[in-house]
Amino acid sequence: MSNEVGNLQLVKKLNRISILNIIRKHNTISRQQLAKLTGLTPAAITGIVRDLVASGYVIEKGLGKSNGGRRPVKLQFNPDSGYVLGAEITRNSTTLGMVNLDAKPLILKQYNIDMTDPQQGLSRLADEVTKMIIESGIESKNILGMGVAYPGLVDISTRVVKRSPNLGKKWRDIPIENWLQEMTGIKIFVENNSNAAAMAEYCFGRGKETKNMAYINLGEGISAGIILNGMLAYGFRGYTGEIGHLVIDEDGPLCNCGNNGCLESLYAVPALVRKANNELSLYNQKDPLKAIWLEKGEVKIEDIMANANNVGSYAQKLIRQAGWYIGKAIAAIINVFNPEAIFIGGILAEAGNSLLDPLIESVQKHAFPELVREVRIELSSMRKDTGFYGACAIAIRALFEGGVDALLGV
Repeated sequence: MSNEVGNLQLVKKLNRISILNIIRKHNTISRQQLAKLTGLTPAAITGIVRDLVASGYVIEKGLGKSNGGRRPVKLQFNPDSGYVLGAEITRNSTTLGMVNLDAKPLILKQYNIDMTDPQQGLSRLADEVTKMIIESGIESKNILGMGVAYPGLVDISTRVVKRSPNLGKKWRDIPIENWLQEMTGIKIFVENNSNAAAMAEYCFGRGKETKNMAYINLGEGISAGIILNGMLAYGFRGYTGEIGHLVIDEDGPLCNCGNNGCLESLYAVPALVRKANNELSLYNQKDPLKAIWLEKGEVKIEDIMANANNVGSYAQKLIRQAGWYIGKAIAAIINVFNPEAIFIGGILAEAGNSLLDPLIESVQKHAFPELVREVRIELSSMRKDTGFYGACAIAIRALFEGGVDALLGV
């Protein structure tokens, strides 16, 4: 008997989340239309909708057109019925914010958090989460979860961070979800930052409903988030997309991963900054980036990006060189996965065509011709804060797939 009761409760929960998802995907919909779409009885639909309206997830929005009887009541999803937090972690800076269930931001802030020590960094992040919730004035019961976009290897079976070369040596086997959940009392969903960015592009950007695509993240590291048939491609452990660790020069510099000459060690943001500061002493005195180097004693990535479109400048040549070699890695993705679209994001994407033109030229040279002819390659529409919105998208998607009891009426 207890098993039967448990099964009935599960069926009710699944029907509830199914109905909520259908309402969410339509602008407005009636109870009658829900019954036709789901095959559930009008009585069952009435009961489920009554619960969803009472919980605030659904609102009644006027009357629809009559087909001969009473005019049907239109139902609409209420995106302000709940909220999620999102965080994008990098070595020295963390983006943290809160959005509603349509990913409309309420609060979005940058924090200078040193993440080289996992316990100290995550403890500081948890403190800022608590402060943000208080600042928002949102009741804690309406905070449904938090997504975290993380730069490293996340084991999909345990959700443990195996390591992060870009954050430092202490990031090994860190149960980030458990730690943050204990610190904040919020359900946590951690995801690799490039996977999260791909999901943001798929849900909110130019890649919306592009079921076979890749997002290339060009920042402190270089990696790809790959979506196949509308689902993130994880591989065996969840470590797909590490294109930054393709070796392109065996005699090249030591990479954080332990190998020499990885793409990331040569053309990720830290590598480009090092290269510029080492080479500018030999460059033309009239070059705009050289003038900054002479004045300040060093240049930063912001200086390189600000001058990336100055024709013939050192900054443009540096970015074009990076684009060419990154294009070779993207050609490998096209040859292996046959995506419909490639979206280029991250800090280097701010260089626009100075990066994109040589990148596309390189892809066309190195990818299989029949595959590359059909793929569109363009800059992401979400170049800024993509990882943050991806973290939110991961949390929202998990909620509406039944990942949190708050949406199941438990």
